[in-house]
Amino acid sequence: MLLIEGLNIKKYYGDRLILDIENLKIYSEDRIGVVGLNGMGKTTLMNILCGKLRPDEGLVKGYGSFSYISQLESSEQEEVDRELASKFNIEDSWKDYMSGGEKTKFKLAQSFNSNSQLIFADEPTSNLDMDSVKFLEEKFKAYDGALIVVSHDREFLDVLCNKILEIENGKVKFYIGNYTAYKHQKQMERERAQFEYEEYEREKERLEVAVVDTKDKVRTMKKAPSRMGNSEARLHKMGNQKAKANLDRAVKNMQARLEHLEVKEKPKNISKIKLDVLSTDKLYSKILISGRNINKAFNNKIIFSDAEFDIYNGSKTVLIGANGSGKSTLISMIMKGDNSIKLSQGAKIGYFSQSLDVLEDKLSIIENVMKESIYNETFARTLLARLLFKNEDIYKKVEVLSGGERVKASFAKIFLQDINLLILDEPTNYLDIYSMEALEEALKDYSRTILFVSHDRRFVSSVADNIISIENKRLISFKGSYEEFLEKKNKKVDVSKEEREKKILVLENRLSELIGRLSMPSKKDDVEKLDREYKETLSELKELKK
Repeated sequence: MLLIEGLNIKKYYGDRLILDIENLKIYSEDRIGVVGLNGMGKTTLMNILCGKLRPDEGLVKGYGSFSYISQLESSEQEEVDRELASKFNIEDSWKDYMSGGEKTKFKLAQSFNSNSQLIFADEPTSNLDMDSVKFLEEKFKAYDGALIVVSHDREFLDVLCNKILEIENGKVKFYIGNYTAYKHQKQMERERAQFEYEEYEREKERLEVAVVDTKDKVRTMKKAPSRMGNSEARLHKMGNQKAKANLDRAVKNMQARLEHLEVKEKPKNISKIKLDVLSTDKLYSKILISGRNINKAFNNKIIFSDAEFDIYNGSKTVLIGANGSGKSTLISMIMKGDNSIKLSQGAKIGYFSQSLDVLEDKLSIIENVMKESIYNETFARTLLARLLFKNEDIYKKVEVLSGGERVKASFAKIFLQDINLLILDEPTNYLDIYSMEALEEALKDYSRTILFVSHDRRFVSSVADNIISIENKRLISFKGSYEEFLEKKNKKVDVSKEEREKKILVLENRLSELIGRLSMPSKKDDVEKLDREYKETLSELKELKK
């Protein structure tokens, strides 16, 4: 069933043509992942298709109901179904003080409650911990409708999508399959384009050389020797004229072939981010950061209780845990020099914060990075070019940069400082998939120690060789990859698992009963008492699910 049809769509930002789409159709069975570089128009396309934004030219027709999940906008409704709120482990009413993850889940719950035929989702996994992302995947898999999603979570796109829509230079192109299939098809396209370009260059060179050689033959054709008589000279001249005519025809034919040769453009090389820096003081301690007897609480909420951890020299350690479990808190304690945490002597930390507050808005990129740089401007320009800031880009003021550009500028400033230890808090936020994959490769090749926080499963799998997991207010350390960590975790025999699942089922049934009675209370019901029991049951259920 056709849900959306777009014809001859054009959208401009000033003089720049962002989208130029001849024909686009969305069907009820489509699960589409939208990909493209930052600033290519992914969110703009979503807004045009759902009617939030009008194209400058063209027509969009919608034939079904839809809901929209946006990361930038507040919830359109203040309430959400209580049962669904319970499943998403959130409150049933919108609160401005909710965390980013809770706000995302609230909007997601509303979308699933709307019974729409199509869901538009703009970065729905942002601010969600790994368990919440897995839960969301299950909800989308069970959803009986179409999906159009912008996401940089490659695992998410692999699990859910049957098509990838790529936006490149204003044009859109569909690829059948999930993100991994799209990557394979793109690689095949590049290899084919490179092969065709090389064949074109070879044939062009061959024809050009042949034309020059043939013209040389015409010029060097011998005149009749002086000893020849008139009759013989006449015959020799006639033979030369015939041969010359044949060669002239051959030159014209080759020139015609050159003119009609289908031109193949050289495929553009995809610039890669590189983060190699000059040598700074090397650390020789086996353990660079050590934490013992860590205790932390906010008001009555205990974050850490007698926790401990070690960060080993040369390791790439990821800190994982549920939303609100204390990841950013632990990073903050390290940076502020908490008494329970010790740093190796000589450790110089380069810290990347989610807030990107390392940058000053009123200064240009080059002014920002040079402010605390231990290297000269030539080296700084080279590093910025490797981060894809070229030519006049480095003079842009930070206040006009996109989120992805701010992330890369922050990296440049950090790497130009005198550091030998990297701490990164959600470094992939705001990056498009291509920049994230480039950063991923750069961090894998980085020879120094890294401690980072990330909810992106594929990024963690690719970079981390040590895991620290926050569980039950403790820090669980594991030497090995994320896959090995999960395998070991799944093999553990949890004696209380069956009992806990039974209790969760009982509480969920009771919660459903309470919701029903609160919705239509009888005269005998004490509504205040029921509401109090509902809140207590919901709170107990949340703790068990954690």
